[in-house]
Amino acid sequence: MKSKLELHVEDLSWKVENEKLILDEITMTFLKGGFYGILGPNGSGKTSLMRHLLRLIEAKSGRISLNDKKLNTYKRKELAQNIALVPQNTNIDTNFTAYDIVMMGRAPYQKRFEESNSNDQRIVKEAMEMTNCYHLKDEIYSNLSGGEAQRVITARAIAQQTPWLVLDEPISHLDIRYQIELMEHLKQLNAERGVSVLAVLHDINIAASYCKQIVLMKNSKIVAYGPTEEILTKENLEEVFEMRFMEIEQPGLQKTLFFADIHNKN
Repeated sequence: MKSKLELHVEDLSWKVENEKLILDEITMTFLKGGFYGILGPNGSGKTSLMRHLLRLIEAKSGRISLNDKKLNTYKRKELAQNIALVPQNTNIDTNFTAYDIVMMGRAPYQKRFEESNSNDQRIVKEAMEMTNCYHLKDEIYSNLSGGEAQRVITARAIAQQTPWLVLDEPISHLDIRYQIELMEHLKQLNAERGVSVLAVLHDINIAASYCKQIVLMKNSKIVAYGPTEEILTKENLEEVFEMRFMEIEQPGLQKTLFFADIHNKN
């Protein structure tokens, strides 16, 4: 019997010592091949959930499994061959070049002290070209701007060539051109290579335009999840963000766009 190609979270709770719960009995199944947008106000638990999926925080209450295998039974190298992360914080104080940083994405496939081969070099170049940062390859990473660093770290995750790609606010440091470029590349990876994408996003309309599934979080819980057109509604957004929204139909795009109603806040 084949194992299920999914990332499953069951009854996951987490808090820091005596603080209030940051994750409160989270149960969620991410299916292979999905493109998930995770939305919610600051402090709702989005980043903490992502960090648990990478075992950057070990699950102490609840269970996380990947392909029917407990996440905590994966060896670190094995896990790195399955899930790649684009973190929210891309500040790394290092003298490595941008190229060196992206090449680190190939480490899960290399033996200790083994140098990169021509295949690794090809993959790294393709990833950097995809994120429009190959021209930065010889630049010292710590000298890069926030947007440049974001593109380099994203290239590193793409070069890792994992079936799962987790991104925590991947477009927060990018200008509008690179935001759209990155989302288009993620869409391409999802459609053509079957990469499963989980992205924490703040831009509701970008999520509406690119994500197939939406997860809404509030107060440490998952409020709703499912197909984008069912979950992204005026009513759901007003409940989660506690403010009024306007919705505008875009018939040509077959999309509904949402905007905060600043003239009607209550």
